[in-house]
Amino acid sequence: MPTKHASEIALFEESARANWIRIRTLIGLRWLAITGQLAAMAVGKIYFSLSLDLGLCLMVVGAGIIFNLIATFVLPENKRLDENEALSMIMFDLGQLALLLFLTGGMNNPFAVLLIAPVTISATALSTRSTIAVGGLTLLAITALTTFYVPLRTAQGFIHEMPSILLFGFWVSMGVGVIFIGLYARRVTVEMNTMSNALVATQMALAREQKLTDLGGVVAAAAHELGTPLATIKLVSAELMEELSEQPDLYDDAKLIREQSERCREILHSMGRAGKEDKHLMTAPISAVLQEAAEPHMNRGKAVNFDVSAIDDTHDIPQPHINRRPEIIHGLRNLIQNAVDFADTQVWIDVQWSDTEITLWITDDGDGFSQQVFNRIGDPFVKRRNSQPDQQKRPGYEGMGLGLFIAKTLLERSGATLRFSNGSGPTIESSTPLNRSGAIVEVSWLASKIISNKTISLGENEQFHV
Repeated sequence: MPTKHASEIALFEESARANWIRIRTLIGLRWLAITGQLAAMAVGKIYFSLSLDLGLCLMVVGAGIIFNLIATFVLPENKRLDENEALSMIMFDLGQLALLLFLTGGMNNPFAVLLIAPVTISATALSTRSTIAVGGLTLLAITALTTFYVPLRTAQGFIHEMPSILLFGFWVSMGVGVIFIGLYARRVTVEMNTMSNALVATQMALAREQKLTDLGGVVAAAAHELGTPLATIKLVSAELMEELSEQPDLYDDAKLIREQSERCREILHSMGRAGKEDKHLMTAPISAVLQEAAEPHMNRGKAVNFDVSAIDDTHDIPQPHINRRPEIIHGLRNLIQNAVDFADTQVWIDVQWSDTEITLWITDDGDGFSQQVFNRIGDPFVKRRNSQPDQQKRPGYEGMGLGLFIAKTLLERSGATLRFSNGSGPTIESSTPLNRSGAIVEVSWLASKIISNKTISLGENEQFHV
């Protein structure tokens, strides 16, 4: 992956997710909660003859109504909350609910289970720090409501309370529920956001590679189409020079035209050097695709060695021409970059093919994959900063930990199967051609998946000799 600026990395940071919450969402949830609170008080008063302090209860519910009305009419409808604003609204809901429970029996009130709701919302929408703050205050409220509350009384003065052992069990279960549901929701949300961010980064990488491919095609097409007119201009100017040899001023003009046309051809040739061989636009030999993928990392102080051969040397199987797809090039480029980054001195790229399969190995002479991350290779792992060893091996590089995930995703999209191992460890595959000490990445395709059967419509521009 190329170096990322801070503004690009910020797109994937955890704190930015709070800005996704619309204030209308929390306002709607609060109206729902207020409706439920009023309904519960009405049922308790009318059907169960509970002696409730309706004045204080309605004041608490009224505070939620006033808060909602202010947010509805003052704030814009499309406003999205930042971290602090969202945390403040969730804290208000937690405090309002805790105060209402204090007036209606504390933990003896079965609706005390709703105290888990603010923690769940925080775990799915806010940062870990904010979630810990909400969870801590919720546990504090649960503990306080176990001891301090206004008892639920009937009109006859009978008090509704749970036995102490049940109250203790309810307190324990609520505390465990807050912690478990908070951790569970947080874990699932983090994994979902990580996967979502990684897929976005993959799409961005593929789109960039597609743009580069399209640009190369435009340059190659321009070189192809302008080659003949420029050659004609050069031929005509040469004939004019012969006819105007006795007229110095006109002769110099014709000579200038010839020189400028030659300069235009050189510029087009240099711009489209990689794309001038038009046969490489849509299809190319697998060795050419590997050379193109490795080109940005060929001069980084590490030797990159290529070995391209058929699997069975006794059969004359020509080198396959494969579809030159952006996902293949970019996926292989990420794998080669990773090998060059962590190699000591050398990287080997070995390719073998048969009538039914194409397999390549990218190997380095570094330390190999760490055992701590071996089982997570290919999973998205978004990180904030590089470790000290990474900074030493990759100076000036500020990655996001998505290189292998992007490579794996793009190559699997092309029909490839990837296997990761270490050259000196027990996980090395028997099909690996050379036993080298570093990391080994094996990429294999069924030949039918990537070998092109299309007729190549463009060819190499022919030279026009004067």
